[in-house]
Amino acid sequence: MQFSERWLRSLVNPPLGTDDLVHLLTMSGLEVETCVPVAPPFSGVVIGHVVEVAKHPGADRLSLCRVEAGTGAALSIVCGAPNVVAGMKVPCALVGARLPGAEPDKPFEIKRAKVRGVESEGMLCSERELGLSEDHSGLLALAADAPVGRDFRDYYALDDKLITIKLTPNRADCLSLLGVAREVAALTRAKLDPPAATPVPAVIDATIPVSISDPLGCGRFTGRVIRGVDAQAPTPGWMRQRLERAGQRSISALVDVTNYVMLELGRPLHVYDLDKLRGGIDVRFGRKGEQLTLLNEQMVEVDHTVLCITDDSGPIGLAGVMGGESTKADSATRDVFLESAFFFPDAIAGRTRRYNFSSDAAYRFERGVDFDNNVAGIERATRLILDICGGQPGPVVDTMERLPERNPVMMRVARAHKVIGVAVPADEIADIFHRLGLAFAREGTGANEIFVVTPPSFRFDIEIEEDLIEEVARVHGFERIPAHPPVAPAVMRSEPERQRSLHAVRHQLASSGYQEVINYSFTDAAWEADFAGNPNPIRLLNPIASQLAVMRSTLIGSLVANVAYNLNRKLSRVRVFEIGRTFARDPDVQDGNLDVAGVRQGIRIGAMAYGPAFEEQWGESARAVDFFDIKGDLEALLEPRRARFQPATHPALHPGRAARVVLEGESIGWVGELHPRWQQKYELPAAPVLFELDAAPLMQRPLPEYTEVSKFPPVIRDVALVVPESAPVQALLDEFEHVRSAAVREIRLFDIYRGKGVGLGQKSLAFRVVMQDTAKTLTDAEADAAVARLTEILVSKYGAKLRA
Repeated sequence: MQFSERWLRSLVNPPLGTDDLVHLLTMSGLEVETCVPVAPPFSGVVIGHVVEVAKHPGADRLSLCRVEAGTGAALSIVCGAPNVVAGMKVPCALVGARLPGAEPDKPFEIKRAKVRGVESEGMLCSERELGLSEDHSGLLALAADAPVGRDFRDYYALDDKLITIKLTPNRADCLSLLGVAREVAALTRAKLDPPAATPVPAVIDATIPVSISDPLGCGRFTGRVIRGVDAQAPTPGWMRQRLERAGQRSISALVDVTNYVMLELGRPLHVYDLDKLRGGIDVRFGRKGEQLTLLNEQMVEVDHTVLCITDDSGPIGLAGVMGGESTKADSATRDVFLESAFFFPDAIAGRTRRYNFSSDAAYRFERGVDFDNNVAGIERATRLILDICGGQPGPVVDTMERLPERNPVMMRVARAHKVIGVAVPADEIADIFHRLGLAFAREGTGANEIFVVTPPSFRFDIEIEEDLIEEVARVHGFERIPAHPPVAPAVMRSEPERQRSLHAVRHQLASSGYQEVINYSFTDAAWEADFAGNPNPIRLLNPIASQLAVMRSTLIGSLVANVAYNLNRKLSRVRVFEIGRTFARDPDVQDGNLDVAGVRQGIRIGAMAYGPAFEEQWGESARAVDFFDIKGDLEALLEPRRARFQPATHPALHPGRAARVVLEGESIGWVGELHPRWQQKYELPAAPVLFELDAAPLMQRPLPEYTEVSKFPPVIRDVALVVPESAPVQALLDEFEHVRSAAVREIRLFDIYRGKGVGLGQKSLAFRVVMQDTAKTLTDAEADAAVARLTEILVSKYGAKLRA
């Protein structure tokens, strides 16, 4: 909400400077985002009257002007503006004037100078030269009645400030100058001087029949016919100035009046060309197949969920959002119908997002508009239209079907004292409610006293006791509430050794070269189908975008998007990980403090690697990252626990390069290479490798156990066995575990060979066996016997042969 300070002070003028006023608003809950001058500082600029314009004798594009500026004698000024004409009033910078320069601390001083041999005694100014805008197409033309010689800053009210308030969604009552003025009056006890909404008597009997077919969407519709208006009448300078300083562009007098009343009273209005209406007006929800073209020239299709303003021809506007092109008032309009309606927020909310545009009216209606100022808005707009455009008004027709109920809200004084932390006297609370315009009754006495408050029509945010307590606290003054540190027993809590935090997991992944990303929990339905094989994801009722319409059950889609985003920006090596919540249907989940029935909300850890395995360097040959690289990162993340990797298929992964991760007999996730189909669909030059795991198992870790360290040297034996190609390495290692002796400390695979010397359908596996005893040095015979026991089981079970 943006407005000028002068406009606000015309309604309420507290004895506070600008800085104090801004601070007061912020501390009362209306956060002032910016407060900036309307124009940069300059001096020596007055209103000049161009008396005569002649051609410059030495330049075709320059003019020699004689200007009266209240200095006694007319000034001779050389001007290059294309729009300079005799008789116009313009800003005139006198000799010695200081105008805004290229840098704030270096103003541009106007001096007497010769321009192409002709002396110039000042400068006629455009908006850009005065710092008002970037427009330098010509001189700033002023009204014909502008007083010659008057200081331009004073005439144009340039010592004003633009205040921008960052409102929370519940304070729709402050989306108007009257709403902000009410707040200032309540906070400072200054007199409130609201805009006059004196009833304008009807001169003619013309009316239009109005009906409300759907009172669930529209509760009240007020209208008035005005005949004989001059739609081409210029908008007064004072109104145009206030609109521009509120961020509104001046369009035409009729439209400007409706925008002005909306900003002033918070009452959105709409003006129709009476001659373009077909029959009476009906407010109803749309019907399938109906279409209309809006004022922004966008054609939209409506249905039973979209509230419409209609006549006999069908929809002529989206109720509370935007009018239609077919009935708009233009420069040829002579007779108008003025609309002031109340639409329920639920009937308007979300409609602008659906059609991918926004409007000031919808912004207000979806938050709640005062349903008691329909007639006041009509009367205020009528008076302004008559004063500017003339015309003959008809009677006000006010149709009411259903208005919001204003249920009384109870506030216990004792409860307010406890929540605020300060014993605000009951009489002060009563005074606060009175200043805020809240009707109330007092019941009980002392500690049992209760206030029963009936919220006014313009306050949709007062519904529960805490809302009233907040009003008391902010008007009493947050700065007056002492800050007491909490008093609580300090308890030292031990950190469980069997569990590590997600923060520790983040640190470990980051130390492995991965960058953390944070993505939306909302995702594309196509990602769910592709990467999770999930045809029925959890859908959002009101998604913020069509591509974010479902809740994710996997992190893979988001990580693929992150990789693609970085590749499109010429990064060839990408390592990303995410720790986030996923959402899947699960009928076994019951409602709880942190659970929703039927939805499993597990935290998962996903990581993806793409490009070279290492940064380019002289000591390592370049190669692409592969399955075993990311499998190694995963094993390091699980240390000291050992996971098993079982070949399996996953919708997102390559059928032959994917494995299920099993930890202590339970499946905890997947590791593998992205499926070629998705690599091609998502336009990745190569397939990334990835893993995704449940977070809970990674947070568990066993306690350290004591193991005696042998002081005797280890004995190492390398064994190469030829086994069938179908024999999985993990199965062979499992067999070793069954028969290994206490002296065998480690068995690991260090080489796989296929080729010359190894038969077709076979592979050679080389294992390193490390043996060490804690009581003695092992002899060669003991070591050879231990290795023999290990090989015998593979020979008998898998037909393994020792490779020569």
